[in-house]
Amino acid sequence: MTTVRLAASPDEVHEAYAVRSTVFVDEQQVPVELELDDADPTADHLVAVEADTVVGTGRLVVEPPGFEGTDPALGQVGHLGRLAVLPRARGNGLGVTLVRAIERRAGERGLRVMVLSAQTYAEGFYERLGYTAYGAVFDDAGIDHRWMRREL
Repeated sequence: MTTVRLAASPDEVHEAYAVRSTVFVDEQQVPVELELDDADPTADHLVAVEADTVVGTGRLVVEPPGFEGTDPALGQVGHLGRLAVLPRARGNGLGVTLVRAIERRAGERGLRVMVLSAQTYAEGFYERLGYTAYGAVFDDAGIDHRWMRREL
């Protein structure tokens, strides 16, 4: 059974980073120096744990009002990012479970709107979860992305 929750320790955060490295650096060839960033130390890291091993992760970063074109009247913005699931844990809805858990965490923090920069191949996944794409496609680490948002 897989459980999704806020990372409970620095060790779990480092396990989340290892999952991200496997998915983004090894699989998608994102340069290692771009994978970790300045938002990581203050982000809420959620982990999917199966048999005491982190198999998936995502993070919530709180951004200022108006971030990436959101309505400033909605206040601070939840920025969902670094969603990653190990290959062996894919295909059973874990990505959806992680997104919903990150959204719940955003709600607990009083946030009313979420944004994410989706890899363009994943837009349909996020659209099925209620996100709407906006703006032009842009390059991030050599991969086409597009901004998406959803009010909570």
